[in-house]
Amino acid sequence: MAYSYVVPSDSDLKLNSLDTNDNAGLGKEEGLRKLEDLAAEIGELQELLFASRQTAVLCIFQAMDAGGKDGAINRVISYVNVQSCRVAYFKAPTEEELAHDFLWRVHRQTPPKGGMTLFNRSHYEDVVAVRVRGLAPEGVWKDRYDLINDFERLLAKCETILLKFFLHVSKEEQEKRLLAREKDPRKAWKLNVEDWKERERWDEYQEAYEEAIRRCSTEYAPWRVVAADRKWFRDLAVAEALAETLRPFRAGWEESLRALGDRAAQELQEYRASR
Repeated sequence: MAYSYVVPSDSDLKLNSLDTNDNAGLGKEEGLRKLEDLAAEIGELQELLFASRQTAVLCIFQAMDAGGKDGAINRVISYVNVQSCRVAYFKAPTEEELAHDFLWRVHRQTPPKGGMTLFNRSHYEDVVAVRVRGLAPEGVWKDRYDLINDFERLLAKCETILLKFFLHVSKEEQEKRLLAREKDPRKAWKLNVEDWKERERWDEYQEAYEEAIRRCSTEYAPWRVVAADRKWFRDLAVAEALAETLRPFRAGWEESLRALGDRAAQELQEYRASR
């Protein structure tokens, strides 16, 4: 069963029609058991990905403030070997980044073959935040949907597997999490008045995300909407999507590694024969 909603390329997506508190009929304990099994499988798949070096994996996480990007990413990192997995954060662009095209800073962070990279925010800020905050004219950000699709098509053609997650939280849950930060000394570093200011533009952000997801959910890089009010279910949905996406590549990766092993054994045999 799919625990996330895969957005069709011709979808007329309305985020308010999707339940942010969904649990697919699972209890938390059952969900965590399923997550444990998926985590083990993802670890195995990522090891094969790294060793075969045939493919790269790019996971993109977008959400409203306090939507759970950090938590979801930390969970994924806990499943894999961190030597071949990294996180790229995209904050407000620097002066140097603004002097280039909007995809310049993003392309530099994409993973090499054998690697996995997790984007905490991404190039989608350039059609969401830029739009809502009026940081660029409408004619500029509207052209970016096609440019993003072309960019992601290029990555897919070059053997990069793309997974795009929108972590969908309710406005009520966001408020609870923002208020909780004020009471928890361990999370106080996240306090930011801008989060509350941006919250006042909730409907504008939802509309911007809807259009970005609709226009940039493609066969080679589909968007997945993840119900994220329940953190355990969010993690389960992300893990299931990751495992299901990588699973079909297992046989090819294993065959490649067998061929590499055969060649290495042959070279070792020839070396010993020459001694």
